[in-house]
Amino acid sequence: MNEYDTNRIYDTVKDIGYFKTNDHLDADCYLLNTCHIRDKSKEKVYDEIGRVRKNYINKKKPIVIIAGCVAQAESGEMIKREPYIDIIIGPQSYHKINRIIENFKFKNKEELTEFDTEEKFNYLDKIKNNDSNVSSFLTIQEGCDKFCSFCVVPYTRGPEYSRPFKKIIEEAESLIKNGSKELTLLGQNVNAYLYKDGDKIYKLSDLILELDKIKELKRIRYTTSHPRDMSEDLIECYSYSKKLMPLIHLPIQSGSDKILKLMNRNHKVEKYLEIYKMLKKTNNDVEFSSDFIIGYPGEMDTDFNDTMELVKNIKFINSYSFIFSPRPGTPASRLKLIDKEIAKERLVNIQKVLEGHQIKKNQTLLDKSIEVLVENKLKNQNKYFGRNIFLNSVIFNGEKKYIGKIVDVKITKFNRNTLFGEIDERKNMRAA
Repeated sequence: MNEYDTNRIYDTVKDIGYFKTNDHLDADCYLLNTCHIRDKSKEKVYDEIGRVRKNYINKKKPIVIIAGCVAQAESGEMIKREPYIDIIIGPQSYHKINRIIENFKFKNKEELTEFDTEEKFNYLDKIKNNDSNVSSFLTIQEGCDKFCSFCVVPYTRGPEYSRPFKKIIEEAESLIKNGSKELTLLGQNVNAYLYKDGDKIYKLSDLILELDKIKELKRIRYTTSHPRDMSEDLIECYSYSKKLMPLIHLPIQSGSDKILKLMNRNHKVEKYLEIYKMLKKTNNDVEFSSDFIIGYPGEMDTDFNDTMELVKNIKFINSYSFIFSPRPGTPASRLKLIDKEIAKERLVNIQKVLEGHQIKKNQTLLDKSIEVLVENKLKNQNKYFGRNIFLNSVIFNGEKKYIGKIVDVKITKFNRNTLFGEIDERKNMRAA
């Protein structure tokens, strides 16, 4: 979502004569778009500002803007801690960025952290999205009403907001005209998307079915989902949509009902398994990825073992796992942490199992031809990059004419994160 937001900021500031530069040592405005999901992200901001100050010590100081969720959460405290920062702007105030940049000629530091989500999108809808990547992001929903005990999103992104259905389709059509062949629909709770237009109610499944009709679009993805919003109509999309990719990122965070209750997830492991079985029954090709918080306050050996059991049963093909990182202001930040060494040991153990599943999945693709959407040529290499239906990175020998096409690549080797191969000349006639 930050990548999408950053691209929209670039589109916006063009109206006042600012353009993206690849020479960050010669910028008039230096903007850091930030994430607050872990404490490490916040500290990286101050490290980066230190580098900027050092690089510009003999040059005219650029306007320094901190945007995103760290800006929203820390607000004016950031300017107090680091006076080199000039402007703080939260993720729901990006529509005001041109005004605050132009006003800064008066050298008045400014902080904008209001939740103006609807106003923001009304503004951005009038500005063309110039993203021309083969695979593009498209935000359809922002904010969260779930209030998981560990999560800062409701405080940094505000309440759930769903963009108008027609505006999303219009932006999607614009991206496709730019050259996009794959769209990833974004939201903090993307499957909570719900837009009312008179008597008509639009859901994520309606968006998928409408996008499915666009001939030039080849692939549809969405992220991130919540188990509570995995509705039957969305599950049914996997039975008839030819463009909806069969990888579902569905975070569960823990395999223990006790920990899920402490997290305020408001679902049980049984419900998650029910969703898993329904999806596999609908389309057996569907695979799962997830998120896991290890060492959550109150996690005992039995709770961790429950998580390990879930991981072994479902065999997630790609997952993210982290030791619990308390976010200031969240209910979980007030809880007593478990022993750090125990948490580290548990993380190592679960990552071994998760990585093992990834490798086994990749092994099944060895010496087989798979469909790859080619995105770009690698820098300084005569190789090309793309992704398969399960979002695996694929690197192979190819030609420029394949960019933006779906080609068949025979996999010759792999590691945990990447597949390597060569064009299958027998099958790639449709991409030529």
